[in-house]
Amino acid sequence: MGQFSGKTVLITGASYGLGEGFAEGFAKEGADLVLTARSKDLLDGVADRMRALGSKVTVVTGDVAVEDDVKRVVSTGIAEHGKIDVLVNNAGVSDLRGLSAETFDTATWNWILSIDLTGAFMYLREVGHHMLTRGSGSIVNICSIMGSGASEMNIIAYAAAKGGLRNVTAQVGCEWADRGVRVNSVSPGFIMTEMVRPALEGLGMDKWIAGRTPMRRIGELHEIVGPVMFLASDAAGYITGHDLLVDGGTNASNGYYQIPPIHHEWNKGDAEKVGQGYPGIQPRPDWYQALAAGIPGLHYPMPEA
Repeated sequence: MGQFSGKTVLITGASYGLGEGFAEGFAKEGADLVLTARSKDLLDGVADRMRALGSKVTVVTGDVAVEDDVKRVVSTGIAEHGKIDVLVNNAGVSDLRGLSAETFDTATWNWILSIDLTGAFMYLREVGHHMLTRGSGSIVNICSIMGSGASEMNIIAYAAAKGGLRNVTAQVGCEWADRGVRVNSVSPGFIMTEMVRPALEGLGMDKWIAGRTPMRRIGELHEIVGPVMFLASDAAGYITGHDLLVDGGTNASNGYYQIPPIHHEWNKGDAEKVGQGYPGIQPRPDWYQALAAGIPGLHYPMPEA
């Protein structure tokens, strides 16, 4: 018998990456699952793997930024399983262009906040209402170390969304504490999944991130799954409104860059960073120079095959 046997866990953004990792972790501990994301094909693949582990799995496609979709996913999960015991509010997006705040466009700002903050709130509200009527439940929001302070690796909309979600966690965690519903968050540092591994290693960003992390490495998937499951479990029964940093010591280090972030060099013209900043340690390493032009297909055309 696993520690989540008899419990139903709803996971947003469950079609790949962290979401798939959370699904596997809970399935191995006996949970039944409600999985949602926009891609049915990807969700079905995850669901098949979780059923092979013994879980009852319900797949419901939906967009976290669309209120009707959120309500439909939650109501379907309750109808199929009778209850939702745990919500893992995982769905999120960012932007790879590395734009500075003074050039950041409103459309991208609104898109990121609609998913990372408003969408997370809508799931929190809908599932929370159900949990409050039952007098029990646990919600874990996936925030980010980027919501706890400034970073040269961050963009302004992501900082706003994750910082907002961190404060929502504290507020609602306290509001619902005396009615049996706990709300906490986990703020990961950079976590290596098979989805992001080729990009991070191929662009040399794994070296950059490791150089800014006291543990001098990027976190692995299981190192974020475990803390999320702990906060969702009865073992954390006296914890609410808390944000758990899982970042290899990054937020404890009070450091900043030794070499200016390469994405500061990527955008030109109207999107170019304004003013000159700290030039950093010279000379810069070879792997840094290899990134100077940006991301192929985003900042410059893909090379001919």
